[in-house]
Amino acid sequence: MELLVTIDACRRASARSITAVLPYYGYARADRKTQGRESIAAKLTANLITEAGADRVLAMDLHSGQCVGYFDIPVDHVYGETVILDYLASKRIATGDLVVVSPDVGGVARARAFAKKLNDAPLAIIDKRRSAHSVSEVMHLIGDVRGKVAVLVDDMIDTAGTITNAGKALLQEGAREVYACTSHAVFSPPAIERLSSGVFSEVIVTNTIPVAPGNVFPQLTILSVANLLGETIWRVYNASSVQALRD
Repeated sequence: MELLVTIDACRRASARSITAVLPYYGYARADRKTQGRESIAAKLTANLITEAGADRVLAMDLHSGQCVGYFDIPVDHVYGETVILDYLASKRIATGDLVVVSPDVGGVARARAFAKKLNDAPLAIIDKRRSAHSVSEVMHLIGDVRGKVAVLVDDMIDTAGTITNAGKALLQEGAREVYACTSHAVFSPPAIERLSSGVFSEVIVTNTIPVAPGNVFPQLTILSVANLLGETIWRVYNASSVQALRD
């Protein structure tokens, strides 16, 4: 609501252009109807931002690409993977020891793009079944992780059920270590208990959502996306290419 009020205030103050910067698009997961009488809140939120008076949106790691199409104004979609990849590179994990894992079938495209930037690292996929909202059960692992360092890649961690079940499955299949990487640390209970239970060697997140001091645990690493967003804002203001940041 504060964003909508601020946009309206800028519009009434005759701002030449208004860009809404959304490090975390809160309703991105409600991007379709999965059953009757459900709202498509991602589309509703896009309409509200547009009607409030925004001329452009800058968003980071949307849950699905279709959210871009919900806006009737230009959207610049940037990816926090750049920051995470730089951090992983600093750990100097041997390419032959590395495997990138998608925690579900829906995240395969994201994991494939991530693996390509890690010298075309092998890809594995967790096939899961979700029995209810925020409840998941691991069913099958597609790919070889035995003796390797597994890097789980997702756009967000909410209750951490999906990624923790995936991590346990990888360890059972012989993975040497498991890293969890995500852009958005939502951390709804009982996420902290699950993530700090010893399944992961490290949980790597960005600061698109501020992590409360009480939610910090020894395995957690928080990376800043300030420079990435700052560079993107500069490029938008100067009408330069935003896509070049990812290329």
